[in-house]
Amino acid sequence: MIGRLIAAVLLVAVVAACSGTHSGGAPVATRSIDEVLVDHTDSLMAIPGVVGTAVGLCDGERCIKVLLADSNPETKRKIPARLEGYRVVVEVTGTIRPR
Repeated sequence: MIGRLIAAVLLVAVVAACSGTHSGGAPVATRSIDEVLVDHTDSLMAIPGVVGTAVGLCDGERCIKVLLADSNPETKRKIPARLEGYRVVVEVTGTIRPR
């Protein structure tokens, strides 16, 4: 009986550990941030007002930056807070033009 109880507790612990989230509740990244950015750049750039994407440093950890032409609230609402576990930060840069 005690053996079954211990086995059940261990099973619950293993399932909880493999649930794909960490203590903050956000999904854990399974791919590199560079791979995630490559896969999502086209869809982000298709949003009107988005002028670029980049990998940046946000509060000491790598994040995905989405660069905007202006601070249009509707554009900001279309940007996800996270992509595959990585934090997404919006930065208004204005229009980007080559020199």
